[in-house]
Amino acid sequence: MIRTYRRYVAIGDSTTEGMDDPDGNGGYRGWADRFAEHVARHQRSAGVLEYANLAIRGRTTASIRAEQLEPALALEPDLATVVAGMNDILRGSFDVTKVAADIAEMQQALVATGTTVLTFTLPDPAPVMPLAKPLRGRVLALNDAIRKVTADSGAILLDLGAYPVASDPRLWSDDRLHANSAGHERIAHALAFALGLPGFDDSWNAALPPPVRRPRHQSVTAELSWLRHHMLPWAGRHILGRSSGDNRSCKRATPTPVHLEP
Repeated sequence: MIRTYRRYVAIGDSTTEGMDDPDGNGGYRGWADRFAEHVARHQRSAGVLEYANLAIRGRTTASIRAEQLEPALALEPDLATVVAGMNDILRGSFDVTKVAADIAEMQQALVATGTTVLTFTLPDPAPVMPLAKPLRGRVLALNDAIRKVTADSGAILLDLGAYPVASDPRLWSDDRLHANSAGHERIAHALAFALGLPGFDDSWNAALPPPVRRPRHQSVTAELSWLRHHMLPWAGRHILGRSSGDNRSCKRATPTPVHLEP
């Protein structure tokens, strides 16, 4: 029998917040919202699913543990997602052991209350962001650590980083750090499949059609545009010790019923 859930709480950074998947109202939807809808739709006849999203963009794993874990536990979820690590990888102070320990603590604390916890590994950034090739080793190291701590905690792992389609640039937004709407939907489908919801299968990892090869000058222009509009502003903020999440609050602090279209 497939378990039904009363309350889903998501903690994390910008990817869990939903960037860059516009909701049509000036905010972001994202895989967590979409996953909540999949769960709610599955159990529509069995009970309402409440959903809270405590994620805030720019947060490191340590910040997520310090700021979001206790509020998440206080909400008494029976379903949770814990996704973190990308903001740590982008920093010079990255320490895979510390990041893994923080992820382990969050998973274990939630699992200990009887909560079903899901997480996922990070896609290889190199195909999406060629200039990020030096970071690939960090991603691989963190993914190995996530696999280990998840096996130890009893959480459910979606090994997203093991599937090449997760790194297809066509599933990523212009900033190359966040999934686009199609990418967020694939992640939500994959999580629903990992949870064992009826009607979901492994079709989420189907490869896209072969891409049309762009002339070299177009590729160079695209790289320069990305540097100007995304990389340099990001670098400038970090040089000044600022974050895109400064002075921001989470988008859904209070668990409320998931609204489903008729």
